[in-house]
Formats: sequence, C-alpha cells, structure tokens
Amino acid sequence: MTIAADPTVVLAPVHEEEHGPTGILKWLTSTDHKVIGKSYTITSLVFFCMAGMMAMVMRTQLASPDNTLVSQHLYNELFTMHGSLMLYLFAGPFAFGGLANFIVPLQCGAPDMAFPRLNALSYWLYLGGGTIMVSGFLTVGGAADFGWVSYAPLSNATNTPGAGPDMWIVAILLTGFSAIFTGVNIAATTFYLRAPGLTMFRLPIFTWNMLVTAILILIAFPVLASAMIMLWCDRHLGTHIFTVAGGGVPVLWQNLFWFFGHPEVYILALPYFGIVTDVLATFSRKPVFGYRGMVFATISIAALSTSVWAHHMFTTGTALLPFFSLMTYLIAVPTGVKFFNWIGTMWRGSLVFETPMLYAVGFLVVFLFGGVTGILLASPPIDFAVHDTYFVVAHFHEVLFGSAVFGGFAGLYFWYPKFTGRMTREGLGKASFWFMFVGFWITFVPQYILGLHGMPRRIAEYGQGTGWQFLNRISTGGAYLLFISVALTLVNFWVSWRQPVAAGDNPWDAHTLEWGTSSPPPHHNFYWIPPIRSERPVWDYNHPDHTTLDGHGAPAATPAKEPPTVASPTVGVAPASPDDGDGAAGGTAE
Repeated sequence: MTIAADPTVVLAPVHEEEHGPTGILKWLTSTDHKVIGKSYTITSLVFFCMAGMMAMVMRTQLASPDNTLVSQHLYNELFTMHGSLMLYLFAGPFAFGGLANFIVPLQCGAPDMAFPRLNALSYWLYLGGGTIMVSGFLTVGGAADFGWVSYAPLSNATNTPGAGPDMWIVAILLTGFSAIFTGVNIAATTFYLRAPGLTMFRLPIFTWNMLVTAILILIAFPVLASAMIMLWCDRHLGTHIFTVAGGGVPVLWQNLFWFFGHPEVYILALPYFGIVTDVLATFSRKPVFGYRGMVFATISIAALSTSVWAHHMFTTGTALLPFFSLMTYLIAVPTGVKFFNWIGTMWRGSLVFETPMLYAVGFLVVFLFGGVTGILLASPPIDFAVHDTYFVVAHFHEVLFGSAVFGGFAGLYFWYPKFTGRMTREGLGKASFWFMFVGFWITFVPQYILGLHGMPRRIAEYGQGTGWQFLNRISTGGAYLLFISVALTLVNFWVSWRQPVAAGDNPWDAHTLEWGTSSPPPHHNFYWIPPIRSERPVWDYNHPDHTTLDGHGAPAATPAKEPPTVASPTVGVAPASPDDGDGAAGGTAE
C-alpha cells in the first residue's frame, strides 16, 4: 500500500541568493561549508601526494643494501614528515575536515554548519599548520627528525636542536586546534540542525560516525596540545618535565602521547567505517543491516579506545600487561559486529560493482587482515618479539592505509558527482583500484616477513649479509604500483573535470538526503526536502512502492511522489512525521 506524502516544502528563493566574491576570492573568504569542505579535500590530497613521494624515496633507498641515495639524517626527516603528513595532515583532515564538512550538513538537511566562521577559521589553522610543518625542510638544520611520535628525550633541544622541530610542534598545535573547532562544529550541527523528522536513529551511519569522531576529538586532542606545550617548555623555558636530569619522567611523554594516540587511531578509522557503510548499502540496494547495532558498535569502539593506550608501551615495563591486553582484545568485539553487519548488508543484495563499491570491498579485506595482526600484537609475548621491527610497520600501514586510502577513495569516488556534478571514468577508476589492491599486498606482506626475520624499523640502510634485499625489492615494487594507482585517480579526476559527463542529482540511486538535492548543491543546499520517515528518505521518495524498515524495525510509511508545494519565505523543510521517541531538531538555521 502506498501512503500519500505530506506536502514537501520548497526552500524559499531568499536562501538561494548568494552575494559576494567569486573566483579565487570566494575560495579565500567563503564560510560556505561546501567550499571549505572542498578546500580541505584538495589540500589534504596535496599533503597525501607529498607524503607518498617521501615514501617512494624511502622505499627506493631500502631496495638495495648499503644504499646511499639519502643520508641517515635525511632519511629520519623523511620518515618523520611522511608519518606526520599522512596522520596529521591527510587521514584525519581528509575525512572530518573535507568529506564531513561537505556531507554532514547535507545529510542532516541543514543549510550550513552551525558555526560557519569558526569553520573557516578551522581550515586556515589547518592550512597554516601544514605549511609551517613542511617548511621545516627549508631551515638550516632541516625538518623534524625525531619520528612522528616525537618521543622524549629524543625530541628535546639537546638531541634535536634547530627550528625544524619547533616548527613541527607549532604545526601540531595549530592543526590540533583546527580539529577541536571542527569537532565542536560537527557535534553542534548534528545535534541542533537536523531537519524535522530526522531523529537520531534515522541519521545516516556516516553522520553518526562523524558525531562520535567529533566527541573523540574533543577528548583526545586537548591532551596532545598539552603534551606539545610541555615539550615546548622543555625545549625553550628550562623546564624538565620529560628530562631525568631535572627530575622529569621521559615515559610520561609516551603516556600523554598514546592517550591521544589510540583514540586517534579510531578518530582516523571511524569516519571511513561510516563511508564504507553508506557505500555498501547504496551498491547493495539494501538498507544497512543491523542499523542500531552499527551505531552502538561505533559508540563502544569510541569508549573502549580511551582504555587501550598502553598497549603501545608493553616493552617499557610500566604498563599493566593483563589489563591493557584484555582491553585490546575487547575492542575487537564491536569491530567484529561491524564486519558482521557489513557482510549482512551485502548478503542477498543486488550488488553493483562500481568503483566506490570496489574500494569499499577492498577496505573490508585489507582492514580485516590488519585487524587480525593487531590481535596478535595485543599479546605481550608476541609484542615483545616484534615491537621494533617491520612487522609493526606492516600492521600499522595495513590498518591505517587500508582505512584512510581504500575507505577514503571509496568516499571520494562516491561523492565526486555530488561535489562537482560530473561523473568519473569507470575504466580509469577500476584500473586505479586494481593497481592499489595488488600493490598494497606486494608492498606490505614482505614487510611482515622482514619483521619476523628481525629487520628493525627506522633504519636507512642494511648490510649485504642480512638476507633482506629480496623482500625489500618486492616491497619497493609494490610501492611503485601504489604510485601508479594514485596517478590514475588524479588523471581520472582531471579528465572528468576537463571533459565533463553530467552526473545528475542521484547517479547511484543512493538513499540519504545529500542525494535529494542538485549536484553540486545550491548555496543553502536544498530547494526542498522530502518527508523523512526512515534512514533512507531519498530512497523512500524515489521508490514509493517499496517499504523501508526505519531505525526501530517497524515499516516506515512510503510516500507517493507529489509535486512539492511552496513554503513561506522563512521555512525550508518538510513537516515532521510523528516523533518516534528519539526527538529531532526543530528546523534549519537561517
């Protein structure tokens, strides 16, 4: 049975009128969340390419024993800056700065972020911090070279003097405040600017994950900022917080850093979990399986992530091994729930393997194997054996490269039509995926074996008699395949931009509100919003003869398509359906 829809309300023309600068001045001064989201995305991809070039130099250096392509000092700078750019300037900002900025207000039915000027400030802090960080290469002593974790006392002024390390600390502080401000904005937007009818348990999983990520940011990043201020004081103000000679405790740095660092792992991973969930549901032509289970699994992961930081410190002798080992095993349970639900979403679905779907499935495979090696490392005896070896390097990359790059590219290909109104080229996209998928395994599986053979991490060269040359050359060959994959993606975007193929408003027949507006969206996002009676409002509107189960397991009313009626000049959303007990915000911001 089809139930007639309530009248859909058209956004008033006053919302669509955009007055202000155009061209480059618009990009420099805009507070529109879509422009800021694109700025974050482009900037983070530039940093990603820079980090990738550094990785290529390091892999080339390690392809042969006793290689002299770069010195030990330059190698230390490269792996410090490679890790810093990937973690602080790409993986996080790309997701919660770029994609979340663009998508979360659209998925909430909001006209913009809750605090547009704070949003703009966040981007400029991020860009300024990133520019300062990479500018360390231009100083006399070079960039920071103490590793992206900046362990004390290695990072004090005696062991790493110069302006480069100081610039790194300032950059981390600036990008940290950028993340905090973005977290405030995402939380406020999600809680207060949802369209009527869009209750919490009708939010898309991507927005749910971004909300939980925002809360984790507000917990973890102030700790990182505090640690950086303490390190600065040790370097310049004569304090001895992390120096034994002055009564300080070096291992305090590790506790502070990893109390930030392990929530940070999930700050980096949870957004990509949300991307993959939306992509799998769209290309399986099904609702998310176990919607509430996914939400509670996300919340559980976030809660447990604050109790596992010392599993990075097993070899220090200061960690309570049984507790932190147990908590690390425990955090695998809600992650397992997510995998079960992802598989359930695809099960018996009408699967369509477009490029976003390929990257999403690739994410599942890669992240699963990375997670399994994480369970191995949660065992203290195994961690003692492989802690400072390439086994940990391979595990770390399999988890974070697997989530940020496979999941990130899934989101980039998925929402590129919404960003630009153009379609990418499927042939180039699928070629990019296969080069990345094959290259990934060729790069990192040999590193697991090298770690088991005793190859330490952070070394710039090794001797002829170690027996590590063959596996290192295979790993380097895989890295070049990854380089080709990224190059194909950039070519794909260039061709799609220069020779546009119109995407239409909803080329994937997707489910959530961002696909109910034009591509790209108008200035204040929506001309009209369909009635919201489930977590798939656009699907319900486009498929009135199908019934969606809402977040409570009850059949949602399926509206018939009716011409929208025009609202008064100050109202811009559809009337709410009867509240189901979760509550919803009362309107959109002007």
